Amino acid sequence: MPGLHDDDEEDYSSYALSDLENGQHERLLNTGGDSDTDNYSSSDPGEKSVPSGSPLTERILGIRLSAWINGPQPPRPHKINPIGGPIQTVFADSLKRWVPGTLQRALLALAFILIWFLSFILVIHIGYSRDGARVRLDCTSSLWPDTQTCGLDGAQCLPFDNHTIPFRCPAYCRDVPVLEPYTIGAEEINYRSLVIGGQAEGKDASSSIYRGDSFICAAAIHAGVISEESGGCGSVSLIGAQEEFVGSESNGIMSMGFNASFPMSYQFIANESSTCTDPQWQAFGVSLTFTTVLSLFTTSSALFFGSVFSSVFFQTALASDTPDFASYDDVISSALGRFLPAAFVGLCIYLYCVRYTFRNLQAHFEKTVLWLGGCWFSAVGQELFDKIPISRLTPHDLQQQPGAIPALSIILSLIVVIAITQILAFRTEGRLPRYLALYAVFIFGLAVLVSIPRLRLRLHHYVFALLLLPGTTMQTRPSLLYQGFLVGLFINGIARWGFDSIAQTDLALRGNAKLGSALPVVPAPIIEGNNITFSLGLDKGYDGFSVVVNDVERFRALGDEEARFVWTKAQEADVEYFRFGFVKYGRLGGVELQDYTNAGIWSVGDKTYTEAGTSEFKLE
Repeated sequence: MPGLHDDDEEDYSSYALSDLENGQHERLLNTGGDSDTDNYSSSDPGEKSVPSGSPLTERILGIRLSAWINGPQPPRPHKINPIGGPIQTVFADSLKRWVPGTLQRALLALAFILIWFLSFILVIHIGYSRDGARVRLDCTSSLWPDTQTCGLDGAQCLPFDNHTIPFRCPAYCRDVPVLEPYTIGAEEINYRSLVIGGQAEGKDASSSIYRGDSFICAAAIHAGVISEESGGCGSVSLIGAQEEFVGSESNGIMSMGFNASFPMSYQFIANESSTCTDPQWQAFGVSLTFTTVLSLFTTSSALFFGSVFSSVFFQTALASDTPDFASYDDVISSALGRFLPAAFVGLCIYLYCVRYTFRNLQAHFEKTVLWLGGCWFSAVGQELFDKIPISRLTPHDLQQQPGAIPALSIILSLIVVIAITQILAFRTEGRLPRYLALYAVFIFGLAVLVSIPRLRLRLHHYVFALLLLPGTTMQTRPSLLYQGFLVGLFINGIARWGFDSIAQTDLALRGNAKLGSALPVVPAPIIEGNNITFSLGLDKGYDGFSVVVNDVERFRALGDEEARFVWTKAQEADVEYFRFGFVKYGRLGGVELQDYTNAGIWSVGDKTYTEAGTSEFKLE
């Protein structure tokens, strides 16, 4: 167990990517002049001419460009000169005087970590011990996920009534949107919260009725049962079919209306919401205090990084951005399962990136603000990142999400500016050729992945962080900030989502998006009294038909070239919505629903049927 002061005893004969540079960093350590941290300029009038690079480099790039890339001679390593001088090490120096022995400091470090662990676990336990039999929801949890899941007549989503579900919601669910077009009657929504029904603001929660496919947590915020900032608990009561759902605005959420019947609806039971709240901010306070104190008192980069990495990981996985599981036991199991491989990658990050940046660093206040602050911001600041209109870095999402392309352009421009400043800094240290070669390997690897047929490149959080982290391996203030931010981004990606593949199939990326399948051509229906009859013809390559009425699958015919669908309206119905699609057999059995047409509307009162488009048929 390392003590709080052990960097002075480290062997610096090899560091990070400097190990690959044939002892170049050994020469850097022995140069007389320290470069200012933020000086990225290499236009020193006294700069000596640079010896030409290798003959191969010169032939490829030319002598002048090769000389520029190799940087000044002698190289000028960056080193942070602490603002305020010795004041930044006052805590570490005091500890060294108070606890001079290495073993004593090691025991003190162990006791400090144990205190944090017990405090963190206590806060988590208190926060979640009140759940009892409550179902743990995420922000998009719904009792009616989609047509495919619920099946014909919604039979796979029973019961529809006479059932109560106690639940717990996390904080910040108000603005969580659907990420693919979602049909409600004749309307289609995207990138907005899915709440259908409810009552106006100020009404009692028990009078608010929501359609069964509404996001439960967003509906609970709309009804005033829980708060946006702290989440909470409550109980949902299923009350069966409703003939109409009234849209309204309440607590910052504008719900959708629906003027037809739906078989499942629910209310929130009055006086059944408990005082439970999301403990993420209490746990964050404990973890932030622990890591800040550790950052100010320790000079051991290994102890600092290992402790911060573990603290940030479990804060993210168990409190701030937990995976979507119905039971908190599953959350703990997931966190423990992901931590071991994440810790191995974290060790590589430390050995090849972080320890060189922290070597002999005396600016403890700046390290705390820049590196630690950046790490925490990217790990737990997802509510701020969610404001950026980019859900996934896929061509499909970027094209359909409003504001995604301008936002991506701004982010890429910022990355380019940062990359240029880092390139200049690496050149000043004489390390640019090796890092250009490293990123050439990265680019080649990504190009190979892009060329794999039937797979799509997917740059997840952790992949993005790992690609950029080598570019922060120097001791400058900007590098401290960038490196901390990227480490936090890596931790958040793994703790929340795990090691998802960097190359994924179209099916894995599609989610609930449309397949692009053929759509049935539906002739004009026959309307007789309360009945409406549709004739359907099967296209080649499909195995059957499916008809959705009022957003519920009501008819499925398999194996027939033609089919007739007759629908009898309910006595109270004024309008009915019809959508038609094909069905295919799955490769391993089962059926797969294909895309549906836009909704045709049967206005029962004036006996008209408007097709999915502009055609209108009126029959007397």
